[in-house]
Amino acid sequence: MAKILITGANGGFGNLTVVELISAGHEVAASMRDISNRNKANADQLSKLGAKVVDLDVTDDSSVQKGVEDAVSKLGGLDIVINNAGLGVIGMQEQFTADDWQKVFDINVFGVQRVTRASLPYLRKNGKGLLIYISSLLGRFVMPFYGPYNSSKWALEAMAENYRVELSGFGIETCIVEPGGFATSFFSSLLKPSDNSRDSEYGEYNNAPEAMAEGFGQALASNPEQKPELVAQAILNLVETEHGSRKFRTEVDKMGMGEALSNYNDSLESIMQNMYKAYQIDNMLKVKK
Repeated sequence: MAKILITGANGGFGNLTVVELISAGHEVAASMRDISNRNKANADQLSKLGAKVVDLDVTDDSSVQKGVEDAVSKLGGLDIVINNAGLGVIGMQEQFTADDWQKVFDINVFGVQRVTRASLPYLRKNGKGLLIYISSLLGRFVMPFYGPYNSSKWALEAMAENYRVELSGFGIETCIVEPGGFATSFFSSLLKPSDNSRDSEYGEYNNAPEAMAEGFGQALASNPEQKPELVAQAILNLVETEHGSRKFRTEVDKMGMGEALSNYNDSLESIMQNMYKAYQIDNMLKVKK
């Protein structure tokens, strides 16, 4: 069974994934910030299930370093890292300030880099490992009113692409999971623009973000197949797939978008394979076994 570190385990996909992995017999270090106060209830619940709870704030270098070290100590090693922690947004892109963008990228991009950098020495020492990045279908195309989030997930996809080819020779495999929209606690903490001084310039259009969010909520309610557990199950499937044979991108969606983007992802993979072959570096797309 694998020794796994996952970020953002306090709710949403993270919490469900911890439960799924432990039920399958894996050892899990469930990380979240402020486990003594704000997230104490979540931490206690996962601890009772058998998770090794770790205090880790992805926006803080020292917290990440200490958190990864604690996870390795509690697990007795490290095989897999699941970068799941994330922050969503809702609002007109123009009205998000640079500081707003910094908050989103500090979690969704820089935080992922912090955790990955802190973990890689352990995986490289093993000569084998797996990095799973929880992206979004909005890392492949954009929807209005999620501007900074869209951009952060596009950046995350590029980061994962680079790690895929730069780490394959060390036996470290990289995978991306792209969920569609699901009804989780993620939507209860969406960041809104901090500068509303331009509301008058948008007029009635200012109501569009909330109206779209409400419409999407109704669409989710009318589509019972769109269960967040599907994402946790997709992650478990990647964990338990034979090393070196995992699909690079996995779309998880029952509302039509995932199926449409699957063809796009397959097309890009074909382009990557052909381009790398032309430059005689196609071996970088194959994980060393």
